[in-house]
Amino acid sequence: MNASSTLTERWLARVAAVKPGETRALLWSFAYFFFLLAAYYVLRPVRDEMGLAGGIKNLPWLFTATFFVMLAAVPLFGAVVARVPRRRFIPLVYHFFAVNILIFWLLLTFKVALADTARVFFVWISVFNLFAVSVFWSFMADLYRSEQGKRLFGFIAAGGSAGALLGPLIAVGFAESLGRANLLLIAALLLEVAVFCAMRLEAAAPALKAGQEDPAPQAAGAPPEAGLGGGWIAGLMMVLRSPYLAGIALWVALLSLAGTFLYFQQLGIVAALSDDPNRRTAIFARIDLAVSLLTIVVQFFATGKLIRRFGAGPAAAFLPLVFAAGFLALALTPVLWVVIAFQALQRAANFAISNPAREVLFTVLGREEKYKAKYVIDNVVFRGGDAASGWLYHALRGTGMEPSSISLATVPVAAGWLALALLLGREHERRSSRDSPPSSISSAEK
Repeated sequence: MNASSTLTERWLARVAAVKPGETRALLWSFAYFFFLLAAYYVLRPVRDEMGLAGGIKNLPWLFTATFFVMLAAVPLFGAVVARVPRRRFIPLVYHFFAVNILIFWLLLTFKVALADTARVFFVWISVFNLFAVSVFWSFMADLYRSEQGKRLFGFIAAGGSAGALLGPLIAVGFAESLGRANLLLIAALLLEVAVFCAMRLEAAAPALKAGQEDPAPQAAGAPPEAGLGGGWIAGLMMVLRSPYLAGIALWVALLSLAGTFLYFQQLGIVAALSDDPNRRTAIFARIDLAVSLLTIVVQFFATGKLIRRFGAGPAAAFLPLVFAAGFLALALTPVLWVVIAFQALQRAANFAISNPAREVLFTVLGREEKYKAKYVIDNVVFRGGDAASGWLYHALRGTGMEPSSISLATVPVAAGWLALALLLGREHERRSSRDSPPSSISSAEK
């Protein structure tokens, strides 16, 4: 072991409490998420601008279209993961999306049906975001057991936040000079680098497993070299049959509702600021940049400590607490700076604390649940919540209800969401304690 690797391990031990055998996998996990979210955050401000270009009044239709695309993809995704081994289907997913990005680049460059292309791109990137990130976290839950997730998921999530910092910087720097279409080429390149990191992580996985002190019960079942087997609709049935998975699904649906209500208010404000698409893209990129700066600091230095100290449930409950306070502030003071501050705080709380904690909840489940049921929750439930929430917000505004009144009505919903998070955390701890054998037994089995 050379001096530089020793220094790296010492630094990681302080920041993420890394143990022997985990370093290589942890760093490749960090890099994988870094390039994945860098690609997405180059595309995100383009999506937000296209949402405005397509008309705010059309957003509920776009959310609904996204939900039906996700729903249609359930059997396809289920069939792929049932038959294709992990080391093949993960790069397959990202190569597919990279080709999609190049197709959109051609359509935008040659100005092919720009209004329709904007709407299709809005739906596509909503699918890409959840699908790509869901596959990433399924991979993480498959590699790391519950105890490791509590220590390491915060640091891994910081890789995504660092990428989310690079993406807006690229968009801010080049949106007006290169134009929004050429940002897509940069995103495609970053996505391909993420695939390379995923493959290096796959190679590092055996060393990670070898470093575990006791066998992880949730790792039982089909090995990563084989498909998961099972039916194409198994993930949906798992969610319907398991109160624990149904509770996670409800947590995600409430996140979607709260986030959609806030998103609509943000879009209305930005639409009033400018009619120039490149300038609006730069505005959205600056908002993303502020969020990323706040998030990465928390993830590097606080997330792992908070989850280890308080558990996954209280950490997941932090986000609804922020939403309750934020909507109350927005109801009392519905002005631009409050919306921007609220958006920055809630997204930072989500990415830095509550989302890593929610991913830890999946570590006590079986491999099939980690991929199939997780896909249903992260994609179908979330986008279904987007669609329902978009129409609900549209209906409330149609009755003459002001945004401040909608914000106030959302506060008790966030309080119920907080209670649900605490219940899920309690069930996770129960399952984790039940599945983990005593350390003395583990030592004897070595």
